[in-house]
Amino acid sequence: MDKTITQQNAEHPSDNYVEKLWDFFCSLKLAIITLILLATTSIIGTVIEQGSTPEEMAAKLGWSLDLLKFLDKAITAFDMYHSWWFLSLMALFAVNLICCSIKRFPHVWKTVREPRLVADDNFFRTLSNIEEVVVSKDSLDEVRTKAVAFLGDKFAASRVTEQDGKIHIYAEKGAWSRFGVYVTHASILIIFIGAAIGNIWGYKGYVNIVEGDQVDGVFLRGESTATPLGFAVRCDDFDVSFYEGGQRPKDFTSKLVVLENGKEVFNKQIEVNDPLTYRGITFYQSSYGPAGDATFRFKVREKNTDQTIDVVARQGEHVPLPGGYSFAVTNSTESYDKFGPAVQMHVNTPDGRHGNPFIVLQNYPDFDTQRGGEQVFSLLGMEQSYYTGLQVAKDPGVWVVWLGCFLMVVGSCGAFFLSHRRLWVTIQPLDKGVGVKLGGSAHRNQPAFALYFDTLRKDLNDALAKK
Repeated sequence: MDKTITQQNAEHPSDNYVEKLWDFFCSLKLAIITLILLATTSIIGTVIEQGSTPEEMAAKLGWSLDLLKFLDKAITAFDMYHSWWFLSLMALFAVNLICCSIKRFPHVWKTVREPRLVADDNFFRTLSNIEEVVVSKDSLDEVRTKAVAFLGDKFAASRVTEQDGKIHIYAEKGAWSRFGVYVTHASILIIFIGAAIGNIWGYKGYVNIVEGDQVDGVFLRGESTATPLGFAVRCDDFDVSFYEGGQRPKDFTSKLVVLENGKEVFNKQIEVNDPLTYRGITFYQSSYGPAGDATFRFKVREKNTDQTIDVVARQGEHVPLPGGYSFAVTNSTESYDKFGPAVQMHVNTPDGRHGNPFIVLQNYPDFDTQRGGEQVFSLLGMEQSYYTGLQVAKDPGVWVVWLGCFLMVVGSCGAFFLSHRRLWVTIQPLDKGVGVKLGGSAHRNQPAFALYFDTLRKDLNDALAKK
């Protein structure tokens, strides 16, 4: 026999190779190894910010720059999810899922569509949940009627088969839960397809918009030219608030307006975690910064004459004052150690000497009188234009991914929380009456089914005992 098989394999080596290849792709070991590799690489991709540079990550993580450059060269660590080896892992995992499903699906389909309706003694011996009852007062047909009614009331509608003088009853619940694992497999493949659609036809970029300005393109990482949006976005207003006593931003928002052919078609005030989405493109509030020099309004009072003048100045600009004096603002903040807006400035004397720097507080108009200078400065207001930094993402596959996530939840619930429960009843005439044999099985969560079956057999005994 072994010699014959060896000879057949020698005559058809290609069939043997195909079978081995098929077994390889259907292997559970392959699925586990691929999942471990995907999880490991995903951890690396989470630690190393994708789209950044080795220099940026070295400064952020404190890692060796040479190590990061080596990782970037060896495994494309800064753009892993577009690398050939990561996409190959994804493809291998997808092929493994498809092959496993194809191999096991026909058996499951046959189990559901063509269930075993007749249980013989040998089959009952394979079941771990069995109950045998002898009914001496009722006829075969009466026992059959009671059993069918009992199963319909306590379990599910049944199918009756008569064979060799015996009555066989079959009932099942949750048959379709066997397909939960295949729905889960399909959901993973759908998520992969959605991710591929996003990678091919989508993008991630950024754009900075100064208050009052508009843009019609975004910059993708690594590109120097803007990618057209197909419409324009204008920032009408930007606002930032700070935590008390410092410059740590508490919240910042941007009022964005979408324009098509010069007409306003949509507007929204966005903030962190509340983006604007238009025509499949999403704008996330990401950062901000000053745009140009700030403008300050002062009231200046001369101590000798008690005369006051209003002056407007820009940061770094030397502004003349009566008597040959001048001043300049060197620094500013909107929140100075719980005292509110403040500026740092100095006054130049008529002979050009640079005065010592001092601070003026907007919320305390008389604060500068303590300095003892020739002039008393009161800060009336400060205006600083900002730009809003936006992360821009286009992902046409996002709804495909959401569909896959929904199917994954449905499939997982069916696969892990439901089970295919089956009951077989055989009724046959005996010398002392009518013999009833009940057996059951579940393809998942056997301990729970054993408890359920214990209650069911007691109820069956009570139902058969009734007149």
